[in-house]
Amino acid sequence: MSVELPFAPVDELIRRNAGDLRVSAEAAEELARRIQHRGAALAAEAADEATADGRKTLMAADFAVTEIPDKDDLALPIAPVDRIARLDIDDTYRVSMDARIALAARLETYAETVAAAAATLARHADRRTIKAEDVQIYYELQHYFE
Repeated sequence: MSVELPFAPVDELIRRNAGDLRVSAEAAEELARRIQHRGAALAAEAADEATADGRKTLMAADFAVTEIPDKDDLALPIAPVDRIARLDIDDTYRVSMDARIALAARLETYAETVAAAAATLARHADRRTIKAEDVQIYYELQHYFE
């Protein structure tokens, strides 16, 4: 599966949490891959919700978002998030614009959590660069961060 999400906005999300640390390109790529996996899974769950309600359109409420942010306030672009949402769902589903924005907001919050943890792990390893291994280790230890 190719990565739909451009690395630049993901790199921006990591840098928000990096402080004085550098960020490797591999770390941004690894996080983009993880965001995509998470987004596809959330969309599949949302599709199940829509089906249970007798709908073929995913709505923002299916993504458990209480307030829909302004899309211009998000770092993640909506078009790739829309493609991510459709990776693991049937082509007969539609994804409303509010649902795309809600998913982007959820994924951005998720990415911020992972990025902050990766920065903590890099500092703990006494490194000045966040690497892909920091993102990978987060997933091995994530229950300690929650």
